[in-house]
Amino acid sequence: MLSLFQQIFTYANVTFMLKGLGMTVAIAVLATIISMFFGTLLALIRTYASGKFKWTASLVAAYTEFFRCTPNLLWILWIYFTVKGNKIAVSVFAISLFTSAVMAEIFRGGLNAIPKGQFEAAQSQGFTFLQTLWYIVLPQTYKKVIPALLSQVITIIKDTSFLKMVDVTEFMRNCAVVMGSIYDVRGMLMLFAFEAICYFTVCFTLSCVVRAYQKTIVTA
Repeated sequence: MLSLFQQIFTYANVTFMLKGLGMTVAIAVLATIISMFFGTLLALIRTYASGKFKWTASLVAAYTEFFRCTPNLLWILWIYFTVKGNKIAVSVFAISLFTSAVMAEIFRGGLNAIPKGQFEAAQSQGFTFLQTLWYIVLPQTYKKVIPALLSQVITIIKDTSFLKMVDVTEFMRNCAVVMGSIYDVRGMLMLFAFEAICYFTVCFTLSCVVRAYQKTIVTA
């Protein structure tokens, strides 16, 4: 058993797999930032668009419902075979395209939780609509959605494993390369355990950091 462990977890293999984990985290971070930006924009449009721009709210609603009701893997494969370019950039785009719809619903829930009276109070103090959003509404919205946002970020990290299907050098793909040289079920189980521990470590650490940050906001 020990020799099998040493055969699998050589310095070269571990370095190779952890390099893939670094790529997984990098892709997840980029996709999260892009998805938060567009998710916020979509949520604002769907919540506050009115008058001659009311049609944009319907368009955003169609976008969010369409993507939320279809699998992320489907869009990763679709984008990969239809959009030419750098694999990493295409992967980030594919994940962001799907996740922006989910983020939009998270932020919309936060926006709807803000009392309408705050707009009237801000207006009475001379704030414009955009200033009210930037200085008053959005900061409160982000605080309210932290738990849901954390859950979605963890989902993004785990969903990067789908990129193995399109040969992006992320964690699961690199682990699969190492697994290709293993012909023992026990060795495969060891590698599966290693993958689980790595994902758990990243996601649990993120969870602890965000919860600690949330506590500082509450006590501030």
